[in-house]
Amino acid sequence: MSEYTSTENIIKENVENLQIEDGRILENKQRKKSSRYWINLALKLITIGLIWAHFIWATYYFIDKTSDTLEATTCTGYGFWMILFIFIHFGIMYKLALKPYVMPKFRKYVWNPTVQLLKKIKYGAIIFYVLVLIAIIAFLVVDTDGDRHRLISLCGLVVYVIIGFVLSSNKRKIQWHTVTWGLILQFTLGLLMIRWETGRNVFNCVGDKVDTFLKYALNGSAFVYGNLLVNQESVFAFNALAAIYFFSFIINILFYYGIMQNVVAGMGKFIQWVMGTSICESVNSATTVFLGMSEAPLMLKPYLKDMTESEIHSIMTAGFAMVSGTVLAAYISFGASPAHLITASVMSAPAALCYSKLVCPETEEIVATEEKIEAVQMEFDSVLDAASKGTQDASEIVIAIISSLIAFIAFIYFINGILGWLGMLVGFTDESEIWSVELILGKIFIPITYIMGVQWDECEKVGQLIGIKTMVNEFVAFQKMGSMNLTPKSKVIATYSICGFANPGSVGIMLSTLGTLMPTRKEVLSKLVMSSFVAGCITCFMTACVAGLLIGDGEDV
Repeated sequence: MSEYTSTENIIKENVENLQIEDGRILENKQRKKSSRYWINLALKLITIGLIWAHFIWATYYFIDKTSDTLEATTCTGYGFWMILFIFIHFGIMYKLALKPYVMPKFRKYVWNPTVQLLKKIKYGAIIFYVLVLIAIIAFLVVDTDGDRHRLISLCGLVVYVIIGFVLSSNKRKIQWHTVTWGLILQFTLGLLMIRWETGRNVFNCVGDKVDTFLKYALNGSAFVYGNLLVNQESVFAFNALAAIYFFSFIINILFYYGIMQNVVAGMGKFIQWVMGTSICESVNSATTVFLGMSEAPLMLKPYLKDMTESEIHSIMTAGFAMVSGTVLAAYISFGASPAHLITASVMSAPAALCYSKLVCPETEEIVATEEKIEAVQMEFDSVLDAASKGTQDASEIVIAIISSLIAFIAFIYFINGILGWLGMLVGFTDESEIWSVELILGKIFIPITYIMGVQWDECEKVGQLIGIKTMVNEFVAFQKMGSMNLTPKSKVIATYSICGFANPGSVGIMLSTLGTLMPTRKEVLSKLVMSSFVAGCITCFMTACVAGLLIGDGEDV
């Protein structure tokens, strides 16, 4: 009995000691959190103070020492700094006052009652969409007066929507609200960015700034690999892929300080509100405009493992349908218009979501909601730990990209070698007639290019560009386009139709990148990749249709 009592006392004593130790550990963690809170607050106040001091100084210098105007400096000088200053303080005001106090009351007393009222109106949504359709048709009737050939592009849009419906994995689950608003947004962006010069200039400025930011990675890459390989020869592995290291490094730091969580939530709200898509896929679609398929998913890294198949399909479709800011300079060097390159990517953002939700509708419960995204905290010990882990993740992605590109592109050239040999045996030896995957697809794509609005006598040329882009990559396609004699409108339509990453090498990149970021979902990625590849291709074609619809044959483009 005494031994039993003694053992029981020892156990109780150990339990009490463990509880005391747990209490000390908890207390230490709370102290660390408290000290970290005050340190972060002090850093934020110091940063805001420095921003104000510099802005006042810059304002004084701009007014007193220069003769520049705000309009002339909106993208390069004081005007641009003023815009950033306003955005920074709007973000602070939104977080501290608008979001916690104003927005809940607005939703409760204004927005929700308005939505409920509209829902009570019988066939209210149908009436609204019919009115929008009538407005668009009226605009096109007036705008295409004397140039009805442009309306063929409208037929092309209808054909692609029908194809998406036929390919849909679950036709009964299609959310037509999302599809319709995606088309409306795409057309509206086309009006603002193709027809309105100011809109083009704004997006050109944003694209230039993002491109400049990512190019800072070239300085680090040139230090490691040498200026010859990085800047003079522009070797892909050392030039274009360097931005992934830098971007992953920066993203992890922003996650550590909680900045990226707010950016992710904020950017997705508008698209989510308009189209009814989830916040993660909405944010990804917006950020892919400038960051590309490899970098954009890094912003959603903590949430990828919980995404539904439809959300994953949307992310992949957006990656295939757009290009990143890092490669625009290469396309421009081949003669492509910077304004149209930016416009093509921006217009494809809502279109990619629209078409993805048509082909792969949502059938599961969405886990990564806005509330959970804002609550996620990255598990980093320090800002240096966050930065180092970002570069480690980037290393895995870069290695995967390089290996996949070598394998996929080599395979295409292997197929072309066989086709060329078979053609040679039956007399096709001329350089322009050598059998290849691109040549065959150029013939196949003739009707596709025609319904985009290309003149019939140039359809095969544009179709060949699409074939090259689809089976090799868009770099080769833009290079080929620079040597082609195309009319201005056909060149613009071709630019829009090939301005996307949908090619075999990108399939490997997509699987490698997302497979690294979500290793437990590789089977899902393999199942969805070809469907999203096709959706990405058709998204580019739809954007080209909108361009063909809005640009006249004799207009300056």
